[in-house]
Amino acid sequence: MKSIFIILFISPFIIYSQTDSLAISIKNGKSLYEDFCVRCHMPNGKGQEGIIPPLAKSDFLFKHMEESIKALKFGGIDGVIIVNGVKYDSRMEKMGLYDDEIADIMNYTLNSWGNKYNERITEKDVNVIKK
Repeated sequence: MKSIFIILFISPFIIYSQTDSLAISIKNGKSLYEDFCVRCHMPNGKGQEGIIPPLAKSDFLFKHMEESIKALKFGGIDGVIIVNGVKYDSRMEKMGLYDDEIADIMNYTLNSWGNKYNERITEKDVNVIKK
């Protein structure tokens, strides 16, 4: 009986904590996006067609999440990519961001401008990605 009480009492706090940490990460990611990403990807996340790929409703962002994280962590993706049916062949500069900042930017972009991702990218997720 005692273990059932503990599970029923503590479970809502664990769920709230995970949801709350995603919300905090998204908020931090928005500030970082505005500092580092907005000049190229624009305030609306739509980028510049044919030059800078969109993040808003981006099929590439969701299909190639590791590549997207690598682009933030190490600098752009080499070679041509297709985003929402449009070809892009530009290279993003290395931002010099910490892994937790990259996670926050990813969480912001994955949950903005019509994008929705139900999981949280963590600093650990970013840390394990190698060049």
